[in-house]
Amino acid sequence: MNNLVGKFNMSIKQWPVQMRPREKLLAQGATALSDAELLAIFLRTGVPGMSAVALANNLLVAFGGLPALLQASQSEFCQHVGLGEAKYAQLQASAELTKRCLKQQLRHVVALTSSMQTIDYLKVQLGNLPYESFVVIYLDNQHQILQSEELFRGTINTANVYPREIVRQVIKYNAAAVILSHNHPSGITEPSQSDIRITKRIKAALILIDVSILDHVIIGLGNPYSFADHGLI
Repeated sequence: MNNLVGKFNMSIKQWPVQMRPREKLLAQGATALSDAELLAIFLRTGVPGMSAVALANNLLVAFGGLPALLQASQSEFCQHVGLGEAKYAQLQASAELTKRCLKQQLRHVVALTSSMQTIDYLKVQLGNLPYESFVVIYLDNQHQILQSEELFRGTINTANVYPREIVRQVIKYNAAAVILSHNHPSGITEPSQSDIRITKRIKAALILIDVSILDHVIIGLGNPYSFADHGLI
């Protein structure tokens, strides 16, 4: 074990070629690397007495994983050894590029016909946000996407939601159905009593204009929660 720890803290240039993260990625592909190895390639260098992989592993432990690392504020990020404003900017830019790439791919999704497909679509919009966001997807009578937008934004644990604003937007897009979604930055995806109550209020408001709610999805660090799958719609 001591030999393994010692090798882990050695400069990566002293590692066998096949163990070096960059060479391993080029030979086997990115999926063959661990989170720490991928992060080490991003960090590029370690700190005295600690390789980039050891530094990456320490950061993942300190933050509790990649999602929390990506959600960290600039001050939280930069207070760790080996990190600074430049690396914070680079990491945020990399995350945003990935998000935009996935959004462009999802634009080819014509219709949402299952909760899993909806969850995949919403993870791109709501995953890793540090604040609570309430998103509405407007659909036609074939469940094809007319528009998707963030209607309400809140703090880390709350967002005020107004059914009348949703009704207004539904009429604007001439939607036949909607899918509601919001995120829980805390990570827990179980709906609160407030979540259940506001869903019922929105449903009652939309019934008056003959528009249905197909689902309400909660995105967090755990498994996403679908109201439809749990019989709450």
